[in-house]
Amino acid sequence: MQKTAQNKDAQLTEGRIGKTFLRLTIPMIFGIISMMLFNLIDTFYIGRLGTKELAAISFTFPVVFLLGSIAMGLGIGLSSVTSRAIGEGDHHKVQHLTTDGLILAVAIVAVLATMGILTIEPLFRLIGSSPETLPLIKEYMIIWYIGVIFVVVPMVGNNAIRATGDTKSPSIIMMIGAGINAILDPLLIFGIGFFPRLEMKGAALATVIARATTLIASLWILGHREKMLSFSKPHLRSMWRSWKQILYIGIPAAGTQMLVPINAGIITRMISHYGKEAVAAFGVGSRIEPLALIVTMAIASVFAPFIGQNWGAQKYDRIQNGMRMSMRFVSFYQIVIALILFLAARPIAVLFNDNPMVISVVVDFLWIFPLSYGFQSVFILVTYALNAINKPLLAAILTVLRLFGLFIPLAYLGSTLFEIKGLFMGCSLANIGIGWIAYFVGKKTFSLTQTKTVYSASNLIENSE
Repeated sequence: MQKTAQNKDAQLTEGRIGKTFLRLTIPMIFGIISMMLFNLIDTFYIGRLGTKELAAISFTFPVVFLLGSIAMGLGIGLSSVTSRAIGEGDHHKVQHLTTDGLILAVAIVAVLATMGILTIEPLFRLIGSSPETLPLIKEYMIIWYIGVIFVVVPMVGNNAIRATGDTKSPSIIMMIGAGINAILDPLLIFGIGFFPRLEMKGAALATVIARATTLIASLWILGHREKMLSFSKPHLRSMWRSWKQILYIGIPAAGTQMLVPINAGIITRMISHYGKEAVAAFGVGSRIEPLALIVTMAIASVFAPFIGQNWGAQKYDRIQNGMRMSMRFVSFYQIVIALILFLAARPIAVLFNDNPMVISVVVDFLWIFPLSYGFQSVFILVTYALNAINKPLLAAILTVLRLFGLFIPLAYLGSTLFEIKGLFMGCSLANIGIGWIAYFVGKKTFSLTQTKTVYSASNLIENSE
């Protein structure tokens, strides 16, 4: 085993914690924004083709989100095990985990893409596609499935890069991919200049080409710059061991990601009883929420490698300080965001729609929901941190508790008592409740004494094996 007395690769185990988080978080904010724009630009240009095309691309979202959730789960798993290996100073282990993780991603993608191509018609009929939109869906999804390796592997690879403490490179990669997609979309969809007019096929091809550039860039960084890839002959037993470690975290992480649209669908169903205006207003609020949580998501993305490296290096006091500092910051930040949204609620609502009822419901949403964003941010940080220290089942339990133990029951109760305002209050109370629960779980899990005990116990188990 190749270990060093002083691990130069573990960039997150030294230095001022606040400065480290600031350095890592700012690039991630731009990366997350670029990914949001990637999807919005696709939707914008396809919408210019017509209502049928817009409906067709809307039907593809659940499938795209499903594969994205799997990629995200694999990425979280790989980031967790790799960051801990970096913290331990075991570069040989880092190489094999990264290489085996990417091979696993390719294998899963190959199986899912093959199944996807063979089941396009029955699957999308099941979702509700009409005979009018199905041919358009096929045009898009066949190309997308063929190139899905370019979508999934960079997502997993970028998580491995972030595990080293480098968030700038993955963010630049994401921004380049979004920029190329924004340039190619109108050229290939509408046939501008010497480019052929490919419409739905053009949108899929633009996505695949843009993602292919991100694949090349991430593999170059992993293989050439970071030396995190192994080119030796793979050993099946060693590969299987790596896969088990990654999937132990990746499967629960992917599963909890898939629960998010299910929960959103149930809440939307409840809101639909108040009319299409209420659904439209909820749609507006749901699109504002990710923007309000961008900084929290950026911090959470860098939180996992920070904790993983320090866990591997056994610097538990640094983990505690990082947890404390991050929770305080996101709580204060979300109070500021809530105040801004409260004051700007009506102008924001008018910007999206001029229907008085839609405006009224959007205002209610922006006056109630943001009050709980600080608590929701604490929950997000704790679940990411639990995945980083190899406790994915506890993170999954918290997520299931939030969605099905608190969110849906309290939303239903609030709706019954106070109609749509009560529904929003119930959702907000659910976020507040899970925030407090996550805080106490995090405090207990990451207490210094317990952390040392857990780590020592895990070492004894590994040595006995």
